[in-house]
Amino acid sequence: MATWSNFNFQDSASPIMEQMIFFHDFSMMILTIIIIFISYLMMNLLMNNLTNRYMLEEHMLELIWTVLPSIILIFIALPSLKLLYLLDDNNKPFITLKTVGHQWYWSYEYSDFKKIQFDSFMIDKNNMNLNNFRLLETDNRVILPMKTKIRILISATDVIHSWTIPSLSIKADATPGRLNQANFFINRPGIFFGQCSEICGTNHSFMPIMMESISSKSFINWIKNY
Repeated sequence: MATWSNFNFQDSASPIMEQMIFFHDFSMMILTIIIIFISYLMMNLLMNNLTNRYMLEEHMLELIWTVLPSIILIFIALPSLKLLYLLDDNNKPFITLKTVGHQWYWSYEYSDFKKIQFDSFMIDKNNMNLNNFRLLETDNRVILPMKTKIRILISATDVIHSWTIPSLSIKADATPGRLNQANFFINRPGIFFGQCSEICGTNHSFMPIMMESISSKSFINWIKNY
């Protein structure tokens, strides 16, 4: 959960999110070095009276500031391409979850278990308990097993929505008439929250996502008792 004192990413709950955080830190390190170096050069030019202000050309300098940025971009592009591949990889999912966005709630269907489908509405603040999170609690939460490859199919019935859970590194648009696909792997138990990330109308901020990750044995018991 994000708080006023925490401006970083949420704690990762999937291998992809761990790679995302690593890539962010790696890119920020490169950007910080570039900013410090450029700031030093600018201050040196402004405060050094011995700078040659009439230098018209320098082939070596031109070569350096062409080749060096190219090398830096390659170091950033390679891990980025790897992440894009991992995000699109959908190898033999164990469970398929279908979610459909409405104004303004989500409906879910477990495609492998035809009888399990439900709508998920935000709990009104008048019906909340003291231990509930405002604007994030739902009346029906998504139950999924951890350490399992999961595929999610996403669509919408009216306008464009976006199904997002930051701690799992998932953000996929729900577009009417189209079926979007994403996959994830939850590596620990817990409750994870998300919200619609596409402005979809007046109640856009009132259609949260609430997912609970449990063990495979508990998930099978939940399926039997649903």
